[in-house]
Parts: sequence; structure tokens; C-alpha cells
Amino acid sequence: MEPEELKPAVKYKKEIGPENFIFPVIFFGFFAIFAAKMGLANTLNTMMNTAYRLLIDTVLYITAVCVIMGAISALFSEFGFVSLMDRLLQPLMKPVYGLPGAASLGVVTTFLSDNPAILSLTEDAHFRHYFKAYQFPALTNLGTAFGMGLIVCTYMYSLSPAMGQPLGFAVLIGLVGAIIGSIVSTRIMLVFTKKRFGKDAPMPAFSADEPAAPENMRPIRLGNLASRVMNALLEGGHSGVKMGVSIVPGVLIICTLVMMLINGPSESGAYTGSAYEGIRLLPTLAEKIDFIIKPLFGFTSPEAIGVPVTALGAAGAALSLTANLTNRGLIGPGDIAVFTSMCMCWSGYLSTHASMMDSLHCKDLIGKAIISHTIGGLCAGMAAHWFFLLLT
Repeated sequence: MEPEELKPAVKYKKEIGPENFIFPVIFFGFFAIFAAKMGLANTLNTMMNTAYRLLIDTVLYITAVCVIMGAISALFSEFGFVSLMDRLLQPLMKPVYGLPGAASLGVVTTFLSDNPAILSLTEDAHFRHYFKAYQFPALTNLGTAFGMGLIVCTYMYSLSPAMGQPLGFAVLIGLVGAIIGSIVSTRIMLVFTKKRFGKDAPMPAFSADEPAAPENMRPIRLGNLASRVMNALLEGGHSGVKMGVSIVPGVLIICTLVMMLINGPSESGAYTGSAYEGIRLLPTLAEKIDFIIKPLFGFTSPEAIGVPVTALGAAGAALSLTANLTNRGLIGPGDIAVFTSMCMCWSGYLSTHASMMDSLHCKDLIGKAIISHTIGGLCAGMAAHWFFLLLT
């Protein structure tokens, strides 16, 4: 796990090769699927109009949620609530996750923010010394399973008026499912890392420019009480703005394509180039394997499969898709429970796992981390579905 030698930021391939010819065939072939059914002009218009509506109707709302939750999270951290939760969760970590108690701080940190937040902890020498070499890479799986947790839960609950009933119980079940998924993902990852590092290898030496916090102490902002409150609110809100801006590409790109694969033509049955039209490919495929999906996840409609598929790349995009399905009456409380668990557990891990493992100097374990987390997310969704059925 020692840092690798510096390598060039890019690598090179032959100027002309098979890739030059294969890529345009796949690229234009993909869009030809839409154009053949919708028409080229309608395809392009629908793509742009859908992206615009998502930006105005969804991204700005999610950004507002991120700002408020970021401010609240900063207050929790500034006045010791995070430290209190860390102490309360520590006794559970070793028997449940196979990790030292300090890993519970990673759970709290990522739950209040996003997956990469756990990386700030891994750079702390005081934090690292609690771990053995094989335990450290599993922090990627643990942190990702709780990434954007507070935002996902808050957003899902905020859909209660649109659903016409309170969703607190469904969101709670989803949270339990995500915890189960995190245990599965982390435990599977530990099996791989034990083979890679051995069970007894210690963490390598680490030096940091900034001294670690003294034991049993936590850092706070300078100033009096009012100043600390105001600075925490503003800095936390600022981090929420950055998080809200960071989800824009995922929502506009991934969610636009997924919605065009999920939705059908307009209410008139014709394609007009309006927002939210599509070729309804994913629901058609889901109907073919409904005998498998229904018992596992209990989705109310075939369109619901788009939410976990979107969560693979971006949790924010999956949240916006959930709102769209809710407004169309295509999902129920049981789906919200499953969506909460899978959006929280997966939370765009395909787009973050590689960079997170690279930051931990474990590039060779990226594939293992993705496999582990894929299984964990599926288990999270199934657990949420069956718990919801049993408890309702």
C-alpha cells in the first residue's frame, strides 16, 4: 500500500487502430436506436428539453437540500454530535464489520456528506494507526455504502406529499436495508484484502504535514459561540453547494439517457420532441425478466428498474428519477424503501470506486471492490423489500 512511483498523467496508443473504427459504429448505432423510433429531430429535441427540465426542476431542488443538510452536518460536527455518534457506534464495528471502532467515524462522515469524504480521514495518521493493512481498503466499500445517506433519506421522505402518504417508515426500512448491504459489501471485500495483504500485516508508516489531533480531542472553529455557529452554517452550506454542483453532470447526462430508455411517447401517442419522451426499452426488458425481479425487489412497475440502474452511476440522478416516477404514480412506499436502500448503498459507486481505491494506493483491488459492492447493493434492495413486506 505504499504510494506508487509518479507516472505520466496520460498514456499513449497507436494513432490509428481498431478503436478508431469501433467507437463511431457503437456511438452512432446507440443513437440510431432512438432515431429509428422517435426521429432524429425529436431525439435531439427531447434530449435537450429533458436535460433542461431536470436542471430546473430537479438539480436546483437537490442543491437546496444539499445546502441545508450541509449546514446541519457542519453544526453536528462542530458541537460534538458526530463525536458522540462515533463513540456510540464503536462497539458495533468489530463484530459486525470486522473493522476497528474508528471506522464508525467514516460511517458518520459519509452519511452526512458523500462517498469521498472518508478519504479525508484516511490521510490522518491518528486514524490510520487503528487499522491493519487488510482492513484499510475496505473503507472504500464501507464509506460508499453510507454516502449521501442523509440527503437520500431526506429527499425520499420529502416525496410524502406527492405519494399521498407519509414515507418515514419506508425510508427507515430502506436505511436498515442499506446497513445490511454495507455489511455484505465490506465483509466480502475483507475476504479479498486478507488474501492480498495477509491478516497480520500492519499499516505502513505514514507522515503528514499537519499534526494529528490529540487523543480524545476534536478540532473546533475559532471564535465565540455565535461565531462558531455562523461559520459552521456558512462553511457547511458552501460544501453543500459544491456537492449540488458536482451532481449536475450525473443528473443531466445519465438521467436523461435513462429516462429516454424508460419513458414512452407523449400522451397523444406521438413523438413531439418534448421533455421526458423515450422509447421505453428498459421497462420492456424488465417485463421479460419480471419473474426474477418481482420476488427479489417487488417493484410496482417495470419503469422502477431505472432507479437502481441510475444509482450505479449517480445517486443524485436516481433521486430525480424517483421524483418523476412518483409524480406519475408508478411507484409505492415499498419501492421507496428499496430505492432508499439501493441509492444509499450504491450511491454512484461505479463513478467513485476507482478514484477512491487509487487514493488509497490499491489500484489492483478496484475490480474486487466493485464486485463486492455490486453484491452488497443487491442484498440491500432485497433486504429492504422483504423487511417492508414482513413489517407491513
